[in-house]
Amino acid sequence: MTDVLIAGGGVAGSSLAIMLGRRGLEVELFERARFPREKPCGEGLMPGGVAVLDRLGITNAVAGMPFYGVRYHCDGRTAQGRFPKLAKFGRIGIGQRRKLLDHILFSEASATPGVRVHREARVEGPMVERGRVVGLIVEGQTVRAPLVVAADGMHSVIRQKLGLSYAMDRTRFGVRTHFRLSADEVPTPWVEVFIDCGREIYVTPLPNNEITLTALSGVDTGRDYPKAAFLQCCCAFPALAYLLEGAQQVSATIGASPLNGRARVGVASGVVLLGDASGFTDPVTGGGMSQALMTAELLAEYISSNRSGDDEWLWSFEKQRRRMLWDYRFLTKAVLQLSRRPHLTRAVLSVLRRWPGLLSHGIAVAGGTKCLLGCAET
Repeated sequence: MTDVLIAGGGVAGSSLAIMLGRRGLEVELFERARFPREKPCGEGLMPGGVAVLDRLGITNAVAGMPFYGVRYHCDGRTAQGRFPKLAKFGRIGIGQRRKLLDHILFSEASATPGVRVHREARVEGPMVERGRVVGLIVEGQTVRAPLVVAADGMHSVIRQKLGLSYAMDRTRFGVRTHFRLSADEVPTPWVEVFIDCGREIYVTPLPNNEITLTALSGVDTGRDYPKAAFLQCCCAFPALAYLLEGAQQVSATIGASPLNGRARVGVASGVVLLGDASGFTDPVTGGGMSQALMTAELLAEYISSNRSGDDEWLWSFEKQRRRMLWDYRFLTKAVLQLSRRPHLTRAVLSVLRRWPGLLSHGIAVAGGTKCLLGCAET
């Protein structure tokens, strides 16, 4: 008998399937796409997420390019924050193509005993009986299990059909592409962030002398901006223009919106929303993938400890998840407000240049290894 049905085979869904399968549960995982697939993403995995991959034993398979922190650039000012060294987490992030990370996790889930994966299987919605989710409707067929996990992304069909969605905020737009640098250039071991006039450009180091180039901005800059003016926007920063000189674009430019969304609640009778399906925060602080892995690990612990069939534990999980994410979300909102005020950004960067430990602490919060008050996450 299947114990858990998971809709969505991305970072959150596949990692959860691996964890549950290794704990002896029977899992069915449904993914509408076929991997590897492209997806808009900044592609920097922070130390909290790397630690989860370490515990799964697949960090070597993911490989990736190490980076040691984040450097912010604004109006000639640069502030650098290094990940603090903590025994549980280490002090590096890794940059890797999202399509490869998804593919590796999904392949590992496929090879995990107790996990059955279904590729190109479109989940149409939840199956509800007497107010409780008891299964999924997949390609017109019903599949039942005691627990359903909706890890089907920011536009989650399950969340929408259960009436758990808020209207999404479409005031921000993200666009992403990849470049291979010229032979005489190499990526820095940092995520470089260039800030100007309410837009942020992120450069994440990747293997094979490549970089991820990601721009976040307001939609009101014009919907043609991602296609017609992406490079012009990036090259407005002299250091970035120099880096891209002679570089070759090696992937299509793709965009995404919205960059922020909320669920009314992350659990309901018989169902848990996970990853972006449970709500997502603007990627301005870059911790989305790490938070997905960490909350999947938390959920796996709850599921494996609560097999009695009642739903009481769902609310305990939701409470703990909110505590886990509160600092990260608070910091993200603060940084987003800051990014919209260039004069204030310049002033803050000047302060952070004098106290780099303060920036390192904020980056640790974004990376999932510390809370705002300074305690290490457990």
